[in-house]
Amino acid sequence: MKNVFLNLTRKQKQLIAATADVLCLPIIFYLAAILHFQGISPQLPAPYFWAALTAGLVSVPVYARLGLYRAVVRYIDQRIISTVLLAVTISTLILAASCLFVFASQLSAKTFIIYWLAAILYVLASRFFARGFLNQGREAHKTRVAIYGAGQAGSLLANAIIPGNEYLPIIFIDDDPQRVNTTIRGIKVYPSRDLERLAKDCNITTVLLAMPQLSRKEQRAILDRLALLTLRIKVTPPISTLVKGNARVQDVRQIEIEDLLSRDVVAPNAELLSICITGKSVMVSGAGGSIGSELCRQIIALEPSKLVLLDSSEFALYTIEQELREIRTHGELNVELVAFVGSVLETEKCTRIMRSFAVETVYHAAAYKHVPLVEHNPIEGIRNNAYGTLSMANAAIAAKVKCFVLISTDKAVRPTNVMGATKRLAELVLQAFARKGSGTRFSMVRFGNVLGSSGSVVPLFRKQIAAGGPITLTHPDITRYFMTIPEAAQLVIQAGAMGKGGDVFVLDMGEPVRIADLAVRMVHLSGQEVRTPATPMGTIAIDYVGLRPGEKLYEELLIGSNVSETDHPLIQRAKEAEFEWPVLEKMLQHLNEACDRFDHNAIRLHLQKIVQEYAPSSDISDNIWLNSVQQGSSASPAMAGHSKLAACITLPASTLENQVPEYK
Repeated sequence: MKNVFLNLTRKQKQLIAATADVLCLPIIFYLAAILHFQGISPQLPAPYFWAALTAGLVSVPVYARLGLYRAVVRYIDQRIISTVLLAVTISTLILAASCLFVFASQLSAKTFIIYWLAAILYVLASRFFARGFLNQGREAHKTRVAIYGAGQAGSLLANAIIPGNEYLPIIFIDDDPQRVNTTIRGIKVYPSRDLERLAKDCNITTVLLAMPQLSRKEQRAILDRLALLTLRIKVTPPISTLVKGNARVQDVRQIEIEDLLSRDVVAPNAELLSICITGKSVMVSGAGGSIGSELCRQIIALEPSKLVLLDSSEFALYTIEQELREIRTHGELNVELVAFVGSVLETEKCTRIMRSFAVETVYHAAAYKHVPLVEHNPIEGIRNNAYGTLSMANAAIAAKVKCFVLISTDKAVRPTNVMGATKRLAELVLQAFARKGSGTRFSMVRFGNVLGSSGSVVPLFRKQIAAGGPITLTHPDITRYFMTIPEAAQLVIQAGAMGKGGDVFVLDMGEPVRIADLAVRMVHLSGQEVRTPATPMGTIAIDYVGLRPGEKLYEELLIGSNVSETDHPLIQRAKEAEFEWPVLEKMLQHLNEACDRFDHNAIRLHLQKIVQEYAPSSDISDNIWLNSVQQGSSASPAMAGHSKLAACITLPASTLENQVPEYK
């Protein structure tokens, strides 16, 4: 029966509702007359019968005009009450005026008052009864939720999700004693201390956090308590969206680890943001990467005259270019946008680009940053990260760029891996250039991991949890600093504006995070439990696989203790050891020659000589097969295969032409 009704057209449903009113309202009026005469009387005056027959014909057009038949019965709520009151009042007044005009004093006004009250009850009851009938069985498929926050946001959230098919609010939770034991939309408010018990008793699996006005610190305090309950936690859209009535079920999103680790936003210094960007020609290398793409988003919003993108990945470059074009269109920004596929090692090409577009500011974010990959491909890491920075710096000087900012990493501090050593080497190059003197102001910004980047553990853990585990960790005690990508990019722009030449800026990353704790919290936030000896029924296991090549247990942001404050509370300026350019130039030449010979032992020794804090692992077995390429040592068939592959990948073009005639 229900399915038959639901399959009807909209017009057919409206016709059924109107017909029901035409038939029922006369009965309502007749019963009102009987109540007036205190019982069924055979002497009931004839005008009452005529008035009863007219009740439906008068009321239905009024109801239709005021939209009662346009309302979708399955989704009506208490807001329909005001419409019903108005519609029934107007229709009753029209009916009374018409009948009294025709029949004069033969009808009693009390009958119309009784009819008015009874009609209101009938119309409301019929609509809510129909809603209950049509929604019967739908609630069984909804997710039973507790709404944390019984204020305005919680009430608006309940209004937004009740009509939907996804969530069924069972209880409200609030820490305000004055709200506890009250009801909102018929849903009782309980204190937070009862949530664990109520979740079990009411079969609640999800908590919707409806407190968008809280600070990050206050939200974290609540989320820390909720994480212990292994309930799925979701957060509401901003209060402004709820107030405007624009909230949708899809706006309620899964709580992310970023919500727990990120700090309260420090208002940016508008002057620092605009100094090197607004009205200027700006270039971003590595524009398609995690940091590079976010830098582009924030730069275009500051309205430079030109934004030049450079990346070696065609797909990454295309993706960010299309996104920026949409931002430019929607924001009606007058920014010339140009994208170039190319390598930062192409000095002449980079120089021509910078000159052609009169680039004034360069943000150099291009780098190989995955520690294990660079550890296994040290030559490519050195060329791209160190010599790529040297190439870009030379291009910037030749093109008379005013400001050059290198995006560095905390792994450059006392590095134990090639990636960190190459980034520290890139810093040394810019420091030496700054001391040598030129028209370009060089500076570096050093920070730790960014949440959500391609190399971050967060997306990896999220994927592993979604697959049912296990989560793979390298070591139970490993710790890292974390910062959101937007905050990091914003601070990079501000730090670059403060540079005087050769500055090493260090971003305040907050407190380091133990990665094992991060994994556990992510599991809990997904509504699951970690499998341990204490909780054998847990659904997600954590496997420890050992530290990767070159990986440290913890990261640092400063090599020494010589650090000073800046005008920004989250940016510090470090003073660290450096080389004069003639000395560094000769060492770079020797390192480059070792790379040309594929002499990995010499490469490592030269890196240690230049980056004096570099302390690689004593286990160099990962590079033995590479050394066999130039040493001609005997190796197993498997080793030999690897050696040939390495040679084919890294041999210069002239050698390939001699060995492979078809190569052009």
